[in-house]
Amino acid sequence: MGFDVLLKGSNMLRLLTGLWVALRISLISALISIVLGVALGSLMSLKKPVITVISRIYLEFIRIMPQMVLLFLVYFGTTKALGINMSAETASVIVFSLWGTAEMSDLVRGALGGIPKIQYESSFSLGLTTFQTYFYIIIPQIIRRMLPLSINLITRMIKTTSLVMMIGIVEVLKVGQQIIEANRKSSPNAAFGIYATVFFMYFIVCYVISMLSKHLEKKWKS
Repeated sequence: MGFDVLLKGSNMLRLLTGLWVALRISLISALISIVLGVALGSLMSLKKPVITVISRIYLEFIRIMPQMVLLFLVYFGTTKALGINMSAETASVIVFSLWGTAEMSDLVRGALGGIPKIQYESSFSLGLTTFQTYFYIIIPQIIRRMLPLSINLITRMIKTTSLVMMIGIVEVLKVGQQIIEANRKSSPNAAFGIYATVFFMYFIVCYVISMLSKHLEKKWKS
């Protein structure tokens, strides 16, 4: 069924290396997205006209534009139009961070809407500034509320990293295709074994992250 190809040479190690490339891109992007998403979502909740208009344009643009087009636009378009020497991995992190920030900021805005107004009023009556109120009281609460949705975004980001092979990044799916092509004659069924292994790798990674989310959720509730 093609699994024997994994035992040839360093094929399995190459797949694991490719998986790490995908994870590195997605985890760096997720970290940036969480930080910027919390900041942008907090600003959006202030309901300032200028911030509302700018953030709405940004959110709609990111939602409408497919990630593939954004990858091409940032990597190929920016490099040629502005003459910037940008690596494919850097372009990928930028695109996934833009996407993740948009998704996260909307989650934060929704979570902030569920915070009772009495908490804001109590904070201000104690002499806390708006920044202190958000930083010490509001944001810690919404982080706990958003944990399941944040984990879902991270797993989606991990799975979507398969698109980065279109701009030349050799991640796990691209490595799998290379192995299949190299063994097409000697192992005609290699495609099934390789793609099944890639599927299993993605499943394990996302499952572990999901279990970690449930563990933290139970710990914080107790």
